[in-house]
Amino acid sequence: MEAEEKFMTETESLQLITSMINKAKNNFSERGLLYLIWGWVILFCCIIDFSGIYFFKYEPIHFVWLLLYVILIFQIFYIRKQKKVRTTKTYTGEINAFVWITFTICLVLVIFICNIFKQYQLIDPLLLMLYGMPTFLSGIIIKFKPLVIGGICCWALAVVSPFINVEFQVLLLGCAVIAAWIIPGYLLKQRFKNEN
Repeated sequence: MEAEEKFMTETESLQLITSMINKAKNNFSERGLLYLIWGWVILFCCIIDFSGIYFFKYEPIHFVWLLLYVILIFQIFYIRKQKKVRTTKTYTGEINAFVWITFTICLVLVIFICNIFKQYQLIDPLLLMLYGMPTFLSGIIIKFKPLVIGGICCWALAVVSPFINVEFQVLLLGCAVIAAWIIPGYLLKQRFKNEN
């Protein structure tokens, strides 16, 4: 009788652990929404920026990138809302949040330093390098291979970028977000649907 009760308790414990792991995975994946939003908005900005400069020689088109501030504000509200809804806090979720905070700080510093030294031709290659870091690490943290591959694609494009004419480098940035955020975002969304 005692052995049977012990066996039931161990089975229940295993089920509880499994359900907690699944809940953590579901919470973290966030349905891929943020990857998709950032990916599509940056791709849009890349296309508009390239078209404005290459076809129309219209320098003020660079202001299209201010759209990213709107997305940043949306993300802040979205994450706050998600925190209120979530009942569990996961270690992987916290680590991944710090990876993206580190990325954001490095991104701002790179853009600031390149602008101070007027090294504008370095911005896109350095952004490609930076995009790879949080994408690759997020893929490792949540064990999601498309993000790992996306991060490697960003680094490969960073290697190629110095050999590309500066005005075309923004298109490499567009390719990077497709590989690193848009495709994985849709795959994360699909995984979330399958798990629920």
